[in-house]
Amino acid sequence: MTAHLRRRVDGALELRVNGVFVMDDAETSSERLLAQVVLDLGAHDVLVGGLGLGYTLRALLDGGADRVIVAEVEAEVVGWFADDTIPGGRELTADPRTAIETGDVRDIVTAQPPSSLDAIVLDVDNGPDFLVHDANAQVYETDFIEQCATRLRPTGHLCVWSMADSPTLRARLAEHFEHVEARDVPVRLQGRRESYWVLRGSRPR
Repeated sequence: MTAHLRRRVDGALELRVNGVFVMDDAETSSERLLAQVVLDLGAHDVLVGGLGLGYTLRALLDGGADRVIVAEVEAEVVGWFADDTIPGGRELTADPRTAIETGDVRDIVTAQPPSSLDAIVLDVDNGPDFLVHDANAQVYETDFIEQCATRLRPTGHLCVWSMADSPTLRARLAEHFEHVEARDVPVRLQGRRESYWVLRGSRPR
């Protein structure tokens, strides 16, 4: 994958991967909601899949998380935080509660001890039906959802960002979690009205 950061003519900072728009800093409500959902449910130890522009990480830290492990596959993106190419990035990475690990989120989740996390938050692609990178399809498959469930504590939560609702993903979540929710997040994307989605599974069986 190739990550590219650019400043648009409207002043927004935009992140693209493989030439596809991923996010900008003009509309960050759904990324921040990922954090708020698990914070509201009492999460303190959280693993985040995907660093993006840092809005989920910042919301978790500002909301009082005790520990945030961030899995980011693109070393270049991690570097943009370390040298403040992404404004405020150095502050986020220097926070003692933050641990950024460069690598595939599947490997990093699997490496966590069982029942060690309150929440796993995944924002690694545009969702199961709008993939930027085909290999990320495995992130939304039953096997990896099961891996996530086993790393969560008995009252843990798995939260997934998606461009659209996914009945298939909800069904897979329901195989491992007692409560499944899909939340519509209205957004304005470069002047257009759109909806993003946050899908959540809670209370692993």
